[in-house]
Amino acid sequence: MNVTRDTPLTDFPGVGEARGKKLEKLGLSSAGDLLSWYPRDYEDRRNLYTIRDAPLEGRVCVQAVAAEHPRLSRIRKGLELVQVKVVDHTGALHLTFFNQSYMERAMKAGEEYVFYGTVTEQGRRRAMVNPILERADKQSFTGRIMPVYRLTAGISNHLLASLALRALPCAEGAAETLPQYVRQDHRLAAAEFALRNIHFPEDEKALELARRRLAFEELFYLSIGLGLLKSRRNSEGAGRSVPPRPQAEFLSLLPFAPTDAQRRVMDEVAADLAGSRPMNRLVQGDVGSGKTAVAAYAGWLCAKGGFQSALMAPTEVLAEQHYRSLSRLLAPAGVRVGLLTGSMTAAEKKKARAALAAGEMDFVVGTHALISDSVVFARLALIVADEQHRFGVAQRAALAAKSGEGNVPHVLVMSATPIPRTLALIIYGDLDVSVIDQLPPGRTPVATYVVREDKRQRMYGFVRKQAAEGRQAYIICPAVEENPDAALPGEESPALNLKAVKTYAGQLQKEVFPDLRLGVLYGKMKPKEKEAAMSAFAGGQTQVLVATTVVEVGVDVPNASLIIIENADRFGLSQLHQLRGRVGRGQHPSHCVLITATRNLEAMERLRVLASTTDGFRISEEDLKARGPGDFFGNRQHGLPRMKLADLAGDMRLLSEAQEAARGLLERDPRLSAPENRPVLDRVRRLFADTPDIFN
Repeated sequence: MNVTRDTPLTDFPGVGEARGKKLEKLGLSSAGDLLSWYPRDYEDRRNLYTIRDAPLEGRVCVQAVAAEHPRLSRIRKGLELVQVKVVDHTGALHLTFFNQSYMERAMKAGEEYVFYGTVTEQGRRRAMVNPILERADKQSFTGRIMPVYRLTAGISNHLLASLALRALPCAEGAAETLPQYVRQDHRLAAAEFALRNIHFPEDEKALELARRRLAFEELFYLSIGLGLLKSRRNSEGAGRSVPPRPQAEFLSLLPFAPTDAQRRVMDEVAADLAGSRPMNRLVQGDVGSGKTAVAAYAGWLCAKGGFQSALMAPTEVLAEQHYRSLSRLLAPAGVRVGLLTGSMTAAEKKKARAALAAGEMDFVVGTHALISDSVVFARLALIVADEQHRFGVAQRAALAAKSGEGNVPHVLVMSATPIPRTLALIIYGDLDVSVIDQLPPGRTPVATYVVREDKRQRMYGFVRKQAAEGRQAYIICPAVEENPDAALPGEESPALNLKAVKTYAGQLQKEVFPDLRLGVLYGKMKPKEKEAAMSAFAGGQTQVLVATTVVEVGVDVPNASLIIIENADRFGLSQLHQLRGRVGRGQHPSHCVLITATRNLEAMERLRVLASTTDGFRISEEDLKARGPGDFFGNRQHGLPRMKLADLAGDMRLLSEAQEAARGLLERDPRLSAPENRPVLDRVRRLFADTPDIFN
């Protein structure tokens, strides 16, 4: 069969229509797709052991002869066993295959095979269950370093590896898109060598060379794309120039003295707003570092200059809270703050839209409702995006288009997810980065504990103690669904294996805290119900709030001194750190209790990292190591391409090499218009396919 990159996988032997559909779920429809479906791991199957010398830890290869014809037994409906004894000069190995009746025909007595699996010992008898096997004279997947791929239901690793092996001839003469001098300067392997050895490496050295070449390539094209984005921003038109004002005038509005870090970032923002090119700045600060005050300052400057600002929040609860805090802060200075969310009545929305269009509202706070076609601004100068990783480039662009008169609005992005600085410069390659690295005085450090299920009753006692002292507590659950089989407090839920907010809150009220006032809060509640639940907690009418992560960002209740997080191992460290930031906002000693039933040692170690430090940057490094950049931000980053091979945490040195090479190329050919750079431009366009207008 002559295979080209365009050969459909359904043309491959063993891939019918049903398997073809399953492969499509992985994004694989052609031989070329398979070549860029890089393995996630490898198994070393090169060492052959005798039956007696085979170690009992891990999977190993054993070469032996079938001493008999395999025996098939049907134990009951749905359970078939194939058993066979194999031997070598050192002893016998007993093989059992579950529900693989074809194995009765696959092996012949007297033939020599290589078996790959885990050897176990029962007394003096050695055994293997469901090993992979090949004839000793026809080895494909034993005696080599074997790729391990990401899979989907109905697709085995053996099948994917077989298909990849058949697709490998397509690597021959693979087009070189990297400029020749870049390959030479950075000692990078040829594309064909890299593709062959990333799938079926000759040895460890070849695998390292292949991985280095392909990871560099990804980081290089990412850096080129972000460089083009940045240069487009620099040439996309003027921002509205906002005249500076004495900072002291704004600081007199604040109920607290800002930290030096806040003042520094305010200065950076004021300089950006007064400049001729549009600001594009990421303000990054740990939970409670005072980012909202910086956003308020930017909005105040714009209002005093006769311009409008818009703050876009990811949830209605947070939008409403920003609206209240900004109104309190800015109304005394004559700044008119308004709210626009999807759940407002038609009359309320109409009134807010009319005020914006007439220039009678200076600072509007809202959710995605702000980007609907019916919203028109009189003189929009500034967009503030809260929690940037929840927004897309397209949403930011839709709001920017409302600036009118050919002016490009300034953009200020706030993120409480502390991102390692180098990573921030990659992920937010088109933004300037400011870091608020000081907490305001008076923030109470939060003591954090990791607790097993057997301490649950003590933990409930601690909730009572806090309530008796007049304090309040959050109990955070990972699930919302009402589950008829949900567990009683202290048990695991058999269906979801997660605490479900509605059911659990009812059980807590009835069986654990009948004398306390409990509230419930989750994202799918009606906005008025959410508002009522949050107001009751903020006002002290409820003592315990059972909630989902809807309280993760922004909700501010200084009297809350305890947060309990159920199934804590289900959350990322950065998210747990965010949740922990909901307490420690008043003068009372505060506590965070992480409850887990996990037996996973790695998960426990991660939770202990959180308990040992409040340094958001250290936590984010750990999170990045554990979960990788894809999961670090929850869903797909706003149009940021997914890395197939490069590890943004572990490949920092390679990343700086790739950035340097990308900078050099863009200095020589800023638009990649030279014919020899056309392949680079094409690859970058494909990489940023999610944001097709990015290079127009």
